Amino acid sequence: MKVKINSVHFKVDKKLEDFINDRMEKLHIFFEGVIGSEVILKMDNTETRENKIAEIRLLIKGYDLFAKKEALTFEAAIDQATEALRKQLVKHKEKVRGS
Repeated sequence: MKVKINSVHFKVDKKLEDFINDRMEKLHIFFEGVIGSEVILKMDNTETRENKIAEIRLLIKGYDLFAKKEALTFEAAIDQATEALRKQLVKHKEKVRGS
C-alpha cells in the first residue's frame, strides 16, 4: 500500500514517518481493499494546546474515507484518526456485505 505523507511548514522525521507507516499498514491488514493513503500533518497557530492536526484520506476501491483529528502530539492525532477510519471501514464492510 502506498502512503503519501505531506507536512505543512516542517519536515517529518524518520521516527514519525515509521509510526505513520505502521498505523497505515495495520489499516491495510484490517481491510485488504485499501489502495493507498494520504496523510497531511500541520500545526494550528491558535492558543490552544492541542495544535497538532493529522488529516488522513484512505483510498479504497470506489470510495475515499477521511478523518481529521487534533491532539497534543502528532502520534496521538494519528492514533485518533486511524481509529476513526477503522470504524468507517467496519461500516463500509457491513454495507458491502449487505449488498
